[in-house]
Amino acid sequence: MMRIAAGILMVLAAACSAANAAPTAPAAAPSADGNLRGKLLERVDAGSYSYLRIATPSGETWAAVPIADVAPGTPVTIESPIWMQDFEGKAIGRKFPRIAFGTLADDKHSVRPAGTAAAAPAMPASFVHPPGAATPPAGKVQVERLSGPSGQTVEQVHARRTALAGKTVGVRGKVVKVNSGVLGKNWVHLRDGSGAPGSDDLLVTTQDECSVGEVVVARGIVRTDQDFGAGYKYAVLVEGARLER
Repeated sequence: MMRIAAGILMVLAAACSAANAAPTAPAAAPSADGNLRGKLLERVDAGSYSYLRIATPSGETWAAVPIADVAPGTPVTIESPIWMQDFEGKAIGRKFPRIAFGTLADDKHSVRPAGTAAAAPAMPASFVHPPGAATPPAGKVQVERLSGPSGQTVEQVHARRTALAGKTVGVRGKVVKVNSGVLGKNWVHLRDGSGAPGSDDLLVTTQDECSVGEVVVARGIVRTDQDFGAGYKYAVLVEGARLER
């Protein structure tokens, strides 16, 4: 779980702006255990990451791991890889049609002071807010609760999260923050005027587009106790929502 969370954080931490496209690589099939194995052909260090070009039985592919001192020709295993399509890396100045984010199974190659534990890469401040951090000011918000049996206010989703876990709800709210295209999703913060600090903002993940200031209805599944690591924990969020106007 921690390695999966670390992989997620790596994707979120990587900046997305580049112009030069990397050559298209065949899709590399993972091993039976889900890990990516092969021989290292090339390593490029950029920022906090090492970008690795790997030869696998099904073709060449790229992976990104916390910066590591590993030489070409070395057999490598990328644990719990998270695959991204058409990923642009600002630090390396390349676009990858397909790249795996993960961690090296053999931790001896990690570059950090001896005796210290591997740290998960930090999320950018623009993504989500750690517990206790203030959300962006949105002014006065007053949005009418969605009618019907699945309709909930932001405060109600927080208060009833245990009973609502795994169920589909509908929440009408004003969009106060959007992070688009992270891990193939858009991450949206909604407010409707209900709740106190800590229960007045609801995180929603969706494939749909929206803009700050819009009032939308989000219909999705309630998930509780979501831990992305590095202190980014959410008691509740709404996953896979469809947005309606």
